[in-house]
Amino acid sequence: MAYSAATRLLACVAGCLIAGTALAQGAKVSSPVELARRAQALKPGQWVWAPAIAPAGPVLVYVDLSRQLATIYRNGVRIGVSTVSSGKPGHETPTGVFTILEKNAVHHSNAYNNAPMPYQQRLTWDGVALHAGGLPGYPESHGCVHLPYAFARELFGTTRQGTTVVVSDSAAHQVAGAGGEVLAPNVIDGARDDEFWAPQRAPSGPVTIVMSRSDQAVVVLRNGIQIGRSRAVLPGDVDGTHVLTLGKDALGAPQWLYVGVAGHADEAGRPLDAAVRQQVRIPAPFYASVAPILLPGTTLLVTAAPLSQGATGTPLTVLSGDGP
Repeated sequence: MAYSAATRLLACVAGCLIAGTALAQGAKVSSPVELARRAQALKPGQWVWAPAIAPAGPVLVYVDLSRQLATIYRNGVRIGVSTVSSGKPGHETPTGVFTILEKNAVHHSNAYNNAPMPYQQRLTWDGVALHAGGLPGYPESHGCVHLPYAFARELFGTTRQGTTVVVSDSAAHQVAGAGGEVLAPNVIDGARDDEFWAPQRAPSGPVTIVMSRSDQAVVVLRNGIQIGRSRAVLPGDVDGTHVLTLGKDALGAPQWLYVGVAGHADEAGRPLDAAVRQQVRIPAPFYASVAPILLPGTTLLVTAAPLSQGATGTPLTVLSGDGP
């Protein structure tokens, strides 16, 4: 069925008005206990926000398509949870590891008749973004991740360009219980033809590291651009995904912290054991190159999925599944 431009625009405006009703359906709390309690009972359009739990540190957004939820972490601690609406059949939201490429509080769609997309945070150059939109309780977008209006505004003020966004379609295998999921001092010799280190491609910006068990490889991105790739020996008998962020301990020393993704919220903020790091091995020259850029805010994701191929030197989506 064909729809006129006016009909499409009215539909999108209505969706944003529906999202606006979430202003009365959101809650700001100040304790992890209250955040956890409210997060367990969210209905479509509802959200809970507790930024004071972790007032500073690197931010990571985790979108769980299977549960239609977005969870926000700062310094490895959960500070917000919101219901979402992702891509409908035929327009599925792509899964993978993304960085926020641009932010625009007052944005209109280039593809859908200038439809409003408030508090837009772009994930791909072909139109996938986080933004305020309709929230019927099931996937209904054209590929974007719709958020409640007020929550989209809070999130917009918390993230920055380059913030890491992880989109997953499986709640069952998000975090494994063991395995060496971090760059470690253990090193190996030798190299492969596809290995390189080119930090000049992105001299500055947030760093994201992705390790693939199936490829036995590691990719380093800075500001969304691939600046390095190497082989890595990773345990291959552990399913699931680990997400960590590099923060600081009580004495100010660098420390890897688990992000407690959906189903494993109790891991949030837990430091990585040194013994676990020893299970991962990478070439010594590559580790020496990467170590200086491992600053607070670095995000690490380890997955069993293969790394997707893409042109280096341009904004890159890693581990992206099929989607618009």
